[in-house]
Amino acid sequence: MTSARFSTFLTQIAQALREEKGPQLAYLLKPTSEHGKQLVKEFKNPTRQSLSYYEGSMEGPWDEIAIQYVLVVNHCAKRRAAEAFKEECTLVNHLLRYFAANSGWTLPALFSILRDLRDLAFDADLEASSRGQEGTANMEEAARIISKAFSSCVTDRQAWMSPYAESRKWGVYYVVGLILKCYFRVKRISLSKNILRAIDANPDIPPLSTYPRSHQVTYRYYLGMLSFLNEDFAKAEQELTLAFYNCYTKARANQERVLTYLIPLRILRGHLPSRELLDRFPVLDDLFTPFIRAVRTGDIRAYDSALDQCERRLVDLNLYLTLEKARELCIRGLFRKVWIASSKGTRIPVAMFHSSLQIVGMDVSLEEAECFVANQVYKGFMKGYISHEKQMVVLSAVNAFPRLADRPSPYALLY
Repeated sequence: MTSARFSTFLTQIAQALREEKGPQLAYLLKPTSEHGKQLVKEFKNPTRQSLSYYEGSMEGPWDEIAIQYVLVVNHCAKRRAAEAFKEECTLVNHLLRYFAANSGWTLPALFSILRDLRDLAFDADLEASSRGQEGTANMEEAARIISKAFSSCVTDRQAWMSPYAESRKWGVYYVVGLILKCYFRVKRISLSKNILRAIDANPDIPPLSTYPRSHQVTYRYYLGMLSFLNEDFAKAEQELTLAFYNCYTKARANQERVLTYLIPLRILRGHLPSRELLDRFPVLDDLFTPFIRAVRTGDIRAYDSALDQCERRLVDLNLYLTLEKARELCIRGLFRKVWIASSKGTRIPVAMFHSSLQIVGMDVSLEEAECFVANQVYKGFMKGYISHEKQMVVLSAVNAFPRLADRPSPYALLY
């Protein structure tokens, strides 16, 4: 028996295809849209067999896509995430067949259904977890399917100078962003290298700067994160800085996500965030202010206390080792106090630095204190040398403690 609402739905799809209206097509395939809710009321318990009546009602694969859509919205309405994800996978595979044979006007629809696929995969994994079935199989499957879309975008033979509506290549960085989100979600970050390698190996992809700014920000964020996790801090700071300054000003959550990793990198370089910036992001203020205050005052004990109190949170964010490296800035601040206490003299006994370390609770020997001083000199925190025979630190008469931000290669000296 024919459904009036479903017939209207098919007519709307046909019109969007005929007029090449990508945004309209994206709306029609959205599981949470109003017409989807109406179709749920129309089909109480639909199955692929019961909907087979509509096969051939329009040009393939759109008859199959429309049928899959009904199944998806029905499962979503009944909160059956695993079944909804399974049907959405079939829907996406059908759409990819059409997408591979058409031009860039279909990109809005592709972006929309890939986002829905990722969200349904997350819900399906969450549902499985609530039943005691740990794992990320659904998100991994979503990443695999989204990778097919990436291949379809990259292999478009249209010249990259083509207008947005003509080339599928304009979807490359958006799709890559979705894939990287999936990889990070399932902690399979090493797989990201394959995607980045494919981009580098394809000279026909338009320059990143020519893509919509939102695509650029997402890609640069994940590129920065990958560099951060690989301890390529200079590259990470560069990409995250570009991501932050190009981020939409009202996207506070995204700005906070970028700053969570950019602030520690800037601290390592000696660029401490302003109070004005931290006031805009209370969560980051709560996390980083104890470390920033300790660095400013040279209070090693307070810095170590902050590391202990925030350990679990920092480990979860992959920030613990980075902030542990920044502890050297506290030692530099402490030794600078010793220098000031000695009337900024150029000759200071090693014993004075040793005493300062003991005062702040570091139970170290004189030899260890001498090593701390040597390390500070080597890394550019102090200018001078140690006379081991006389147990004397000889400091430069000019700029004995250079500004932290003036060090030429701060990241290169972390190891």
